[in-house]
Amino acid sequence: MEIIFEYVLTVPFAILIFIIITLKSSIKFVPQNRAWVIERFGKYQSTKVAGLNFIIPFIDQISANRSLKEQAYDIPGQSAITKDNISLHVDGVLYFRVLDPYKATYGVEDYVFAVTQIAQTTMRSEIGKIDLDKTFEERDMLNSRIVTSINEAAAVWGVAVLRYEIKDITPPQSIMHAMESQMKAERERRAKILESEGEKQAAINIAEGEKQAQVLAAEAEKQEQILKSEGEAKAIIAVADAQAGALKVVGEAASTEQGQKAVQLDLATKAIAAKAAIAKESSIVLLPDSATEASSLVAQATTIISALNGSK
Repeated sequence: MEIIFEYVLTVPFAILIFIIITLKSSIKFVPQNRAWVIERFGKYQSTKVAGLNFIIPFIDQISANRSLKEQAYDIPGQSAITKDNISLHVDGVLYFRVLDPYKATYGVEDYVFAVTQIAQTTMRSEIGKIDLDKTFEERDMLNSRIVTSINEAAAVWGVAVLRYEIKDITPPQSIMHAMESQMKAERERRAKILESEGEKQAAINIAEGEKQAQVLAAEAEKQEQILKSEGEAKAIIAVADAQAGALKVVGEAASTEQGQKAVQLDLATKAIAAKAAIAKESSIVLLPDSATEASSLVAQATTIISALNGSK
């Protein structure tokens, strides 16, 4: 009786344990940014993504556990020959991620190895298309070309290359020395050009300054001449106005009887002075019969004045 009771208690307990184990095996929690590839009887069944998932215990198996995160791998250094036959040592870093876990599992044996190998061959091929100088100047374009070429080949593997960065490009020592000499010569050339440009600009500034000074001096001289001419014109006008005023006063005074006498006296005085000057210049003086005396000279001047007054 005790044996039967123990057997009854043992069987349900074993069944319970089996059920618990089965449920635990069927429930799977896939982590974030991970994907599990499930096979049933050795054949692909499904791809389980992040979260709660169920499988059939003892029948379904996890074939591959793929990371969906971006991954970075060092590309080992290798030799590459440029278009102008210069040997370079180049290494880089490759960034990629798995987009299709099914293709990454069944499309290639080892997608990491395959991607790194295609990156090396593509890098050698792209460097062989350009000259040495452009490998340094066009590194971004070179990286872009490598990414494009790798993605064309890696699409069937369910892998997408996000970017490729060349870390170091090391040419031979002889080329390094030649490049250093070239850069030194280029720096000296630029320094000379900058120096000559500075001297040229300084000469231009000096010439412009002298030109401006000459223009200002000419303008000042012109203004001075204009002011001087205006001053002289005003002076001449003032003198002319004064002379006109004086002549007017003289004319008004000469129209009177006393003025006539003063004019006659002045004319007589000037005539006598003229005769005296002529006598000093020449030893012979010819006088008309009627002008031998001073009184005749005064009479002649008076006659002229009277004639002028009569004509008025």
